[in-house]
Amino acid sequence: MDAATQTPTIAPPTRAYRGVVLAMLLLVYTFNFLDRQILGILAGPIKAELGLTDTQLGALGGIAFALLYSTLAIPLALLADRTSRTWVITVSLGIWSGFTALCGVAGSFWQLFAFRVGVGVGEAGGVAPSYAVISDYFPPDRRARALSIYSLGIPLGSAGGVLLGGYIAQAVEWRTAFLVVGLLGLMIAPVFRLVVREPVRPVQQGDVVPVSAVFGILAAKRSFWFLALGAACSSMCGYGVAFWLPSLLMRSFGLDLMGAGQFLGALLLMGGVAGVLLGGWLGDRLGGKDKAAYAWVPAVSYIVGMPLFVIGVLSSSVTAAFLLFLIPQALVYVWLGPVLTAVQHLVPAHMRASAAASFLLINNLVGLGLGSWSVGALSDALTPSYGAESLRYAIIAALGFYLLAGLFMALAGKHLRKDWVAG
Repeated sequence: MDAATQTPTIAPPTRAYRGVVLAMLLLVYTFNFLDRQILGILAGPIKAELGLTDTQLGALGGIAFALLYSTLAIPLALLADRTSRTWVITVSLGIWSGFTALCGVAGSFWQLFAFRVGVGVGEAGGVAPSYAVISDYFPPDRRARALSIYSLGIPLGSAGGVLLGGYIAQAVEWRTAFLVVGLLGLMIAPVFRLVVREPVRPVQQGDVVPVSAVFGILAAKRSFWFLALGAACSSMCGYGVAFWLPSLLMRSFGLDLMGAGQFLGALLLMGGVAGVLLGGWLGDRLGGKDKAAYAWVPAVSYIVGMPLFVIGVLSSSVTAAFLLFLIPQALVYVWLGPVLTAVQHLVPAHMRASAAASFLLINNLVGLGLGSWSVGALSDALTPSYGAESLRYAIIAALGFYLLAGLFMALAGKHLRKDWVAG
């Protein structure tokens, strides 16, 4: 091996610095979901001011965002694999934060749709490179826990979106909420770039792998398809419920904007955080003994959690609904650490960002793109029969996708044993 192809000898990062890197990635991911999910709590005032239907609101929460978010993730991940993952994350954060702020000046459905597309364009470059950075910084026996801590950005950002968005919208107006969170993200971007160093990757210089080759490796593995389809079904339900639950709480349970924000914020912080951390711990503990556990742990969680969600949606008491939602809210977040770790181990190390983007393409086109839109469209379709309660029954119908997600994850388990790539 000549000097041009050797990996430079650099002291490994300290445990403290790895913690700093993970904290910064978590902060960025929190804003990713804060900017993404804030629309759900603001749906009521936006609908009233712009005269939108539930179908249009669902499109803003799903199709508008997922349109380019899913498709651009792969070329941006490939760019990150070939150049600098930290620079791609930094620029992406700046773009999606800028478009979030612009949502606050939208005067029509199509203007807001266009700005949400812009948010999706920016966020397309944030997640897959972050998975790869974490996998570069953390050893295999700690990756599920590290990815779970990173995935706390989902409940933390979602909770922050409904709490901060609800408070600002009620105290001032919904437009100000978009402006505030967008500008905060723009302030974080340069700090992230200054703090997080590009990790050293054990890759020969000039060893460029076409994305078609990465996808070819994944496509030949049954575990990849079962994991991706299971996650897509889970996300279709998860995004749909998360987007519409604030509206359900206001329409069917009589809560105001702040009450709905506090309900959902507490639910996400308590149940969501517990579920993400539990998934990472179980993934590393059980997956070390049997790689199938990385898929079987989520499978059991979905199947156990779904009936409790249905009972909660059908309840008439706010207190009962919160208690019934708490356990399944934790269980449906369990998948993040184990499944994301498994996907990182279906390819060699230098293909990880591209592999993550391929996984996210399927997950987000189906889950994020159709989740909130399908629930909104079904709610509109059921309105002649159920009136103000139509949203309740649309959400119940969507919850069936958790059972399908459990089936796909169960099927993925045995294939992971032979598809796993060490390192």
